[in-house]
Amino acid sequence: MGSNQSWVTEFILVGFHLSAKMEKLLFWIFSLLLANGTILGLICLDLRLHTPMYFFLSHLAIIDMSYASNNVPKMMANLVNKHRTISFVPCILQTFLYLGFAATECLILMVMSYDRFVAICHPLQYTVIMSWRMCRALAATSWACGFILALVHTVLLLRLPFCGPWEVNHLFCEILSVLKLACVDTWINQVVLLAASVFVLVGPLCLMLVSYVHILCGILKIQSKEGRRKAFSTCSSHLCVVGLFFGIAMLVYMAPDSNQREEEEKILSLFPSLFNPLLNPLIYSLRNAQVKGALYRALQKRSV
Repeated sequence: MGSNQSWVTEFILVGFHLSAKMEKLLFWIFSLLLANGTILGLICLDLRLHTPMYFFLSHLAIIDMSYASNNVPKMMANLVNKHRTISFVPCILQTFLYLGFAATECLILMVMSYDRFVAICHPLQYTVIMSWRMCRALAATSWACGFILALVHTVLLLRLPFCGPWEVNHLFCEILSVLKLACVDTWINQVVLLAASVFVLVGPLCLMLVSYVHILCGILKIQSKEGRRKAFSTCSSHLCVVGLFFGIAMLVYMAPDSNQREEEEKILSLFPSLFNPLLNPLIYSLRNAQVKGALYRALQKRSV
């Protein structure tokens, strides 16, 4: 390294440029991230929810809770404490986990759309195709691929020297913000990040769109009005989550970089770690009669 380069021991997280009242409001919003635990508990405890669809939904809940536990505690501490430093190793670990959970969620959402495609378009073969062995294999592959991609990004990040200033213009150690602090050209990191974005965003999204075209055709063939309503309800819940997650991820990681929208990107990056964990339980519970029924039965048991 040159004379102006040194080993990094810690970064400073700049966070939002907000008033004290707004930061307190965000603090209380961050405290509401317990709903995914309720969803996961219901799926584990209620035997009626032991189906492939809810098996994958439980993985989605685990990912959302992991997002929150990875980023939110530090963000909460920064909102009430003006000493906003983070050591180098925890920063890199935070980046690795964030990327791993993000890529895994993309792949799990794709698997969930495949599950709905088989359930609606091939109902007679559903139990054979979506066996528990297949479900476990799809879930394990999603987790493995997501964290292998995250490991590649982390290894490429660790080879970079950082000269300072060591202020990460973000709420947490988000990879694009950390890359801006490097002393050397980061074109390799940028190319690998774009290729990974195509693999976990564009590819799965295209497959999901094809699946939902077939699903829509399958729903229209259902004779029963109740059957069509139930199928639309389940699929619309999944489409809401997919639209939010993939749309925001593409804006952050695939749109051309611009210094003018750094604050907007900070807000958008809150969706995977904050708003998605808040919205997913609402979307899947308020629009799903089985989840609402499981919650009602659980509350009845507690009151007895």
